Amino acid sequence: MREFWLLVDDVLGPAQGRALTHELVIGALGNTTAERALDDGVEPRDVWHALCDELGIPDSQRWGSDPHRVAPPRR
Repeated sequence: MREFWLLVDDVLGPAQGRALTHELVIGALGNTTAERALDDGVEPRDVWHALCDELGIPDSQRWGSDPHRVAPPRR
């Protein structure tokens, strides 16, 4: 969960990222928000991939500025 929020802040920006996770309804998550999906127990990696897919963020930019961060695979 910690890694999810670090990525949100790094990739989307702290203010915009938090707003998107709270407000953006994502079809791949059952027409709910990322925040609600996490509260409902959806794995953070699945929420992250769905959020990035919805926003059109390419794989090369999904893992933030840390060159040593290992991307979790999709399930």
